Formats: sequence, structure tokens, C-alpha cells
Amino acid sequence: MARRVGSSFVSAGRYSPVGPMAEDPKKLGDAGEKAAIRHLKRQGYKILARNYICPAGEIDVVCFDGDAIVFVEVKTRRHDSDADPEANISAHKRRKLEQVARQWLRAHREPDCGYRFDAVSVLFPETGNPSVRHIEEAFLPVERH
Repeated sequence: MARRVGSSFVSAGRYSPVGPMAEDPKKLGDAGEKAAIRHLKRQGYKILARNYICPAGEIDVVCFDGDAIVFVEVKTRRHDSDADPEANISAHKRRKLEQVARQWLRAHREPDCGYRFDAVSVLFPETGNPSVRHIEEAFLPVERH
């Protein structure tokens, strides 16, 4: 089972946000999350939660890959001329994701397995299917509790 996709793009299916969806960031983001989840499932990940929200913030996807709990930030864009979406996970956002991950782990009785932070980049071209890039260990947590 290929799990490390690295910087190669793979087809994510048949979502193509056109019309109103192309102009609505929420709809575009939802379509990107659906494409990311479909990709993760195809790679053998078990989806545990989508849009997990707690007082510390939100994580797009929480899943399990057989070795670890994976907290996934999904970044979706319309144009490939924009910066790589995963490059837009700022230091502040990373700290917030770490806080939310710790909350999720506490709420689920701190599983004994490890955890990591991945990013999934979804690019919706003007025509055709979206491209998905999965970056395992997109960043390392500053501190683990």
C-alpha cells in the first residue's frame, strides 16, 4: 500500500467546483475536504472525525493509519499559480492544531499509539478533476504531552 505520496499529484476523483461553488470559499473548502477524505480512504486510512471542533479550534480530519492517529489539515485552492496550499499553514495555525490535537487525545482517553500532523493539498483546476497531494508529517509538534 503506497502511503507516502510526497510531492506527486494524484487524481482525486470527480469533484469540479464550477459556477457558484468556485466563488464560495466554504463550498470549495467542503469539496476539498471530501476529495481529501476520499484520497485518505483509498490509501487505507480509517476516518475517525471530520471537522472536529473544541474550544481550542478545529481540525479538518482525524484519522488512523494503522500506526498512529493522524491530524490532517486540508488546504484547497482553485489556481496552481497560488502558493502551495500546505505552505499556508502558519506557525500560529500549527500551534492551534497542536492544541486541538491534545484536546482530541484527552477526549478520547489519550490512545497509546503515536500521532502526527499531515497536510493534504487539493487543487481544483479550471476543468477536469482535482489533484490531491498528501504530505505525511507536514510539521512536527513543538511539544508533546
